[in-house]
Amino acid sequence: MKKNKSIIHLDLDSFFVSVERVRDSRLENRPLIVGGMGDRGVVAAASYETRKFGVHSGMAMKVARQLCPQAVVIKGDSSVYTAHSHLVTEIIKNRVPAFEKASIDEFYADLSGMDKFFGIRKFAHELRETIIKETRLPISFGLSQNKIVSKIATGEAKPNNELYIDNGEEKAFLAPLSAGKIPMVGNKTFQILMNLGIRKIETIQQMPVEMLESVLGKNGRTIWKRANGIDDAPIVPFHERKSISAERTFNRDTIDMVQLNATLVGMAENLAYQLRRGNKLTSSISVKIRYSDFQTVSKQAKIPYTSADHILIPKIEELFKQLYSRRLLIRLIGIKYTGLVGGHYQINLFDDSEEMLRLYNSIDKIRSRFGEHSVVRASTLGGASVGRSENPFNGEPPVVLAHRHF
Repeated sequence: MKKNKSIIHLDLDSFFVSVERVRDSRLENRPLIVGGMGDRGVVAAASYETRKFGVHSGMAMKVARQLCPQAVVIKGDSSVYTAHSHLVTEIIKNRVPAFEKASIDEFYADLSGMDKFFGIRKFAHELRETIIKETRLPISFGLSQNKIVSKIATGEAKPNNELYIDNGEEKAFLAPLSAGKIPMVGNKTFQILMNLGIRKIETIQQMPVEMLESVLGKNGRTIWKRANGIDDAPIVPFHERKSISAERTFNRDTIDMVQLNATLVGMAENLAYQLRRGNKLTSSISVKIRYSDFQTVSKQAKIPYTSADHILIPKIEELFKQLYSRRLLIRLIGIKYTGLVGGHYQINLFDDSEEMLRLYNSIDKIRSRFGEHSVVRASTLGGASVGRSENPFNGEPPVVLAHRHF
């Protein structure tokens, strides 16, 4: 007989907004928007007080100001939010045997079996209380037998509360909720469901799975299972060392700075694209140099969570300049991004415009369709990165981006 699990999902409420209120208590209970300051900026986070006016993350700041002119607008500081995220992570890590850090402000943990020692509900409640006490950040959680139901329960518990779904009660809990609350049901899918007359999860529960699958393809089966509270996705343990990397060994040892810089930039942008494609952010970068005498040196730097080329590349170039001091011929250079967590590009919206956001989305779509190297920077043409010799256009040249675009 399969043993029931107890999975908790914790989510910091309006994380960026909450951090700003910890920093300045005068912002408590006031409508607050965090994001880019200019009219072309984008909303990264909005307080609950602004949401009743229609303000939401991803919205143009100009529109948000018009909808809620009384709101206080603050330019976000990703380094501050990264520090607070680390603080919450440490609290959870010290109290839970294994947990998953799903994003900068979202966590899962398997509490199965802990009732033998503490009582799961009591432990979960005390964990939340400890986070609130030590960080002063509001946090909500859902507790059920799987990740999906717990995540939905967290959404229903918000703001700053907790919700427990007993084993066997998953379908009853989900039934009256909007179908749009099922993870992976975005606006487009929800519109398709509404066109079919499906608004509540209960309707999906009553449908044959084949019917939903015929409309939505393989995603239809996943949505049907989630609507019925069925999910066997495991906890993916969080390890600070999780990383992606790239290296380039030159055919001839070199001190050609144009070639070296082009190769660095090429690797940096390719890895950044891999982050965005995998919905990941990095919080630590390192550069490695191997000289012609085979001595290998490296330098690492902590950074605010990001997946943006225009933030990562200058940091990589800066590390290389600090590291390359011997003036010997270089045999190999490498880059590594570590401390990866799940997360959208949203964390970078504080400095960016809608145009920048759209540019990244457009470039990534081209790369997804035609290959990783179908769009390159002008500065990388002087040196081949890993795999760059493979032309995804079968002889057609890649799109070249001039510096001014970034």
